[in-house]
Amino acid sequence: MKHRLIKLTLIVAAAAAVLFSACDILEPEEHGRLVPKTVEEDPSLPSIAVNGTLLHAETFGDPNNPMIVVLHGGPGGDYRSMLKCAAFADDGFFVVFYDQRGCGLSKRHNRDIYDSRGISVPVDDLDAVIRHYRAPGQKVVLLGLSWGAMLATAFIDERPNDIDGAILLEPGGFTWPDTEEYLKRWQTIDIFDETVNDRVFVDQIITGSEHEKLDYKAAIQGAAEYADGNKLGLDGPSPFWRMGAVYAMSALDYATEHSFDFTTHLQQFAPTVLFGYSERNEAYGRSHAELVSSAYPSVQLIEVPGTGHNITYAGWESFYPMALAYLNTVR
Repeated sequence: MKHRLIKLTLIVAAAAAVLFSACDILEPEEHGRLVPKTVEEDPSLPSIAVNGTLLHAETFGDPNNPMIVVLHGGPGGDYRSMLKCAAFADDGFFVVFYDQRGCGLSKRHNRDIYDSRGISVPVDDLDAVIRHYRAPGQKVVLLGLSWGAMLATAFIDERPNDIDGAILLEPGGFTWPDTEEYLKRWQTIDIFDETVNDRVFVDQIITGSEHEKLDYKAAIQGAAEYADGNKLGLDGPSPFWRMGAVYAMSALDYATEHSFDFTTHLQQFAPTVLFGYSERNEAYGRSHAELVSSAYPSVQLIEVPGTGHNITYAGWESFYPMALAYLNTVR
């Protein structure tokens, strides 16, 4: 019973970390549609076929300019709330967005594709995305928020010579113990509160595919995390398309059962990393930022004022000039 309660709490934590707190309202005539269609269901959506899956993806800017790959949070989020980063295209960068496998509007997969491979699934997909777009000799910078910053670090840990720079915004941690401590500081859900009751209730009335139902329920759970007084410093909802519930549950199960450590080879990463934390996230702060970022040999630490965890959305005006100044040193 204890394991089930912890697991449910962590699922809700992951949903909040990527701000699954707003969704387009579906029209009444869209009978049976709980969530938007994926690229597999709607061929009109922009997509790329890589590494045995179909990913929702789009790019901005000249493909010969230095590349920025934007990595959304989660596990299980999408890149919609990070689309303001497309502005870097006007500054001479090629900006790549994609929804990670099983997330957002990307193709859905069953758990067995994730359970035995853990972090290697999103790391290999990221490698495939970079190779899909990368021109010979092109510099690549990873820009990740929350789980996206953790994924960026997992990639760099395996391939420290393949990346030319990184912007990492409030990753929970690069080891499971550090991440778990961060989650404990801000998660406040009561297992008997109305949000959890809602999750149980919708099981009784919703029809549709299993992925649709799970993604829909995950969005309901995440909505509670921008309530007044939340520790993440969120003023309100950020836009998203669709939760990737199956991947989120698999990733959290894998972390709790196997742990993780993305710091083994980080000392080999020569470029300076821009590491940001928000002014309003009470659970993060400078002390946690210093702890997590210390795994890298060269770090520029910044506090992004006037925002909480949703830095690239609510905190864009403050974050943008800091990020651009760093990017101009990498190009």
